[in-house]
Amino acid sequence: MVKRTTSAINFEDAATREQLLPECRLQPGDLWHDPEGRHVVGCGDATDRQFVESIFNSRRATLSLHDPPYNMVSFQRRPIAEYIDWCRRWVDLSWGMMAEDGSFYVWLGADQKNHFQPLPQFMAMMATTDFQSRSFVTLRNQRGYGTQKNWMAVRQELLYYTKGEPPFDVQYTDIPKILRGYYKDVGGERTENMQRSRSNNIRPGNVWVDTQQVFYRLEENVNGCYAQKPLKAIERVIMASSKESDIVADFFSHSGTTLLACERLRRRCVTFDIDPIYAEITIRRLEYYRQTGKTGWQMEDVFGAEACELTDRVTAEST
Repeated sequence: MVKRTTSAINFEDAATREQLLPECRLQPGDLWHDPEGRHVVGCGDATDRQFVESIFNSRRATLSLHDPPYNMVSFQRRPIAEYIDWCRRWVDLSWGMMAEDGSFYVWLGADQKNHFQPLPQFMAMMATTDFQSRSFVTLRNQRGYGTQKNWMAVRQELLYYTKGEPPFDVQYTDIPKILRGYYKDVGGERTENMQRSRSNNIRPGNVWVDTQQVFYRLEENVNGCYAQKPLKAIERVIMASSKESDIVADFFSHSGTTLLACERLRRRCVTFDIDPIYAEITIRRLEYYRQTGKTGWQMEDVFGAEACELTDRVTAEST
């Protein structure tokens, strides 16, 4: 069993995987049904039609929110054409699992050292689907790289598409409005922009500067989950593009952030990961939140002794 640590865990390490796989409840093809009846977590391939159809059954998602591997240095590389072909397969399956009116979001990287792949190729591929493009969101990270010989890379791309005519609820940030002086006539009266405002805070727009990049000092950090997305950003998307009790789909559960956000916002989540370790982390993060109210483990080990005792207790209570 892996002990608690203050250093990053590498779930790709062969010795670590040998220790952790016996701790995982799901193997490829398996499903975990939430004992409270809200969510489903699986272990399977996002391009496996039979598996995807089995986990959704008759359910259809109002919102699909995906964070696939970006084919960059932190993952096993494949030729870009092969990567895009792989993306097309899970995109098509996602379309089939969505309601007639639904929203589709994809986090995707742009490798500035390699012609910004795979972002432009993915966008070109999406132009050949039936999805309609809606927005290109940039999330600003607080930390970056390339400060000495290049512009510091501090962005994260989020692509927004729609199927049919889904609703969209305007969201607001925690940032107060401070600029005044924009006037226009409304009903024959000249009004200032603060008078017309629906909120004292600014809207996020498609450049988000108010979300905190996940790093080891934050409670929501899940040690060993590379490129974890901020819970606040995921919750913003869910609140904008779904209603309570709607189904939210995530084909790459990774650290379980989408599932946790759905739990907090009273949505139902159908999610899975091809790796049994990340599927297990997803389940454990939900259980940990329900037991403690905490959103993550910071730098503690998800598979540490205390975490395993909690998991065993939850499992015993649900059987």
